[in-house]
Amino acid sequence: MRLASERISMPTDAKPKLLIIDDDESIRFSLEWALSMDYELFSSSNRLDALALFEAETPALVTLDLGLPPDPNGPEEGFKTLASLIEKNASTKIIVITGQEEKQHAIQAIGQGAYDFFQKPIQIDELKIILKRAAYVYKLEEDHKNLCHRLSCKGFDDIIGTSPKIQEVFATIEKVADSDYPVLILGESGTGKELVANAIHQRSFQNKGPFVPINCGAIPENLLESELFGHERGSFTGAHTQRKGRVEMAEGGTLFLDEIGELTLPLQTKLLRFLQEHTLERIGGRKEILINTRVVAATNRDLFQEVQEKRFREDLYYRLGVITISLPPLRDRGDDIQLLATSFLNRYSAEHKKRIRGFTQKALNAIVSHQWPGNIRELENRIKRAVIMAPGSRLTKEDLGLDTSADKVMTLKEARDVLEKEMIIKSLTRHNMNLTRVAVELGISRPTLYEFMDRLGVKRDGAS
Repeated sequence: MRLASERISMPTDAKPKLLIIDDDESIRFSLEWALSMDYELFSSSNRLDALALFEAETPALVTLDLGLPPDPNGPEEGFKTLASLIEKNASTKIIVITGQEEKQHAIQAIGQGAYDFFQKPIQIDELKIILKRAAYVYKLEEDHKNLCHRLSCKGFDDIIGTSPKIQEVFATIEKVADSDYPVLILGESGTGKELVANAIHQRSFQNKGPFVPINCGAIPENLLESELFGHERGSFTGAHTQRKGRVEMAEGGTLFLDEIGELTLPLQTKLLRFLQEHTLERIGGRKEILINTRVVAATNRDLFQEVQEKRFREDLYYRLGVITISLPPLRDRGDDIQLLATSFLNRYSAEHKKRIRGFTQKALNAIVSHQWPGNIRELENRIKRAVIMAPGSRLTKEDLGLDTSADKVMTLKEARDVLEKEMIIKSLTRHNMNLTRVAVELGISRPTLYEFMDRLGVKRDGAS
């Protein structure tokens, strides 16, 4: 066993640690000479010494020749080494080096958890690219782990990110949490609006009280008033008992009104009165009930545009939007996409007891280039499904069901169809399958909407 740094004296501050495992001294020497500027180097010629070095130094990267003594012509000792390294620290990126005739061994090593492979004769420039990419992924995953720890200490729970835009969100949560002013959270579907609302509640002086969410767009219009404000016994057909609404349930805590833009104008008026006076009357009731609760609302709509078009009350808009938090879409959050992907992979791998080590490079490229119209919710669902269904130890682009523009170029007609279908589906979701409202929003007639839906394969089941 020999420390490469004993022979090549270079400053090592902030350099990733790289362990070279190869029984060929000339190869070790060549790699040490070529890589010493960029890495803090360690080297070993056999499994036992390599494992001791690995445990002592915890390197970010390892290059591993599968042909090690006592059988340098076979891969068994190399596979044993690989398994031991992964067992000690699955985060380390292991690049397997094999001969030209041993590609099947390299593929087997990838299946057992190696990060990548490289074939002899070693081309240093190409190996440097693989190592640089592996070091970047390792650092990203370590930053994610540190961030998760830091955020869990602060109480942000599952809100993960280091991008400037999400850091602005964290800072705003810190500032507004201890006030009792209403907060309006704006953002596309799937950007984590309820997580932000819950983070505000957990850091507020009312965090001992309940956090009561309600999705205003998911409850039929004729039931929403009762769901929000409750009713007295006998107030309408089927009201056999007195029932508290969500507003009353949130006494002493936080009421989260998701998709607030879906409220009808009469319900907007009743909500405004509650915000002004902090009192409510149940349906069929005559007694005013004093309620102490903080209101946090959220929407994926442009409420200012809704106000201009007389679909949302201007006074309610300004009453709710005393403090506004805008959540960025996932596609605008840079490296946060990979942080979140790794977080979901770790979570669901543990939950389903799957030994999945990470993503292939093509999968990472696809994750970064995908536009994520469904945002974090889409990312989470794709990874959850992939973890359950994937046969290998690393998720592939195919496991995730992702395609990139580099793989397939759409025609203009195909691109138009994709956009039209996406707009129709989003509008149907916003309006609870009410085709009249969808047609008005999209600026087309209802018969034309039928034609679009039939042509694009959008189901009309349950539409009204």
